[in-house]
Amino acid sequence: MAHIHLINGAKPFAHSAGELNNTLQDLAAACLHDHGLSVSQTVIDEGYDVEDEIKAFQKAETIIYQFPGWWMGTPWPLKKYMDSVFTQAHGVFYSNDGRSRHDPSKHYGSGGLLQGKRFMVSTTWNAPLEAFEDKEQFFGGGGIDAVLFPFYRAHAFLGMQKLPTFLATDVMKNPNIDAIKAAYRRHIEQVIITP
Repeated sequence: MAHIHLINGAKPFAHSAGELNNTLQDLAAACLHDHGLSVSQTVIDEGYDVEDEIKAFQKAETIIYQFPGWWMGTPWPLKKYMDSVFTQAHGVFYSNDGRSRHDPSKHYGSGGLLQGKRFMVSTTWNAPLEAFEDKEQFFGGGGIDAVLFPFYRAHAFLGMQKLPTFLATDVMKNPNIDAIKAAYRRHIEQVIITP
């Protein structure tokens, strides 16, 4: 049975309570469980043990991250989680940066040890969809993949394969929670359950 590990990077902060991210994390867990998959979860803001997180990555076939966009990136507790867990996992998640003084054909970023494992992002943003997709708007038409490029590459450094990202937009000014939940369920079924 495939095992999926869910990581919730939401944190109540300022004017955001993190409720939508918690809702989507719960939805993902229920949907995956309903389809017969084994699921474990970490809620970063509730605390975690670094060694247990390393084991969770080793056990999982797929990691699913849930987080809000904060200042054009991930919330700081999620970045701290990655810094702590990935660094402690040297020799487990990655052997080195991939290069070799004796073999110049080996390139930077090729030392990952998690080949065959996958990761997926589900992320919520105040920005509307057109801010990501319209070349004349804030993100210049690059989409969420351009915005989250460093996050994706951190996982590629470990050897992991990226699955399509789920993006919920305009969640502060024009939230349609039922539509977001339905779209996320379809995304999980298409990307995880029956790829």
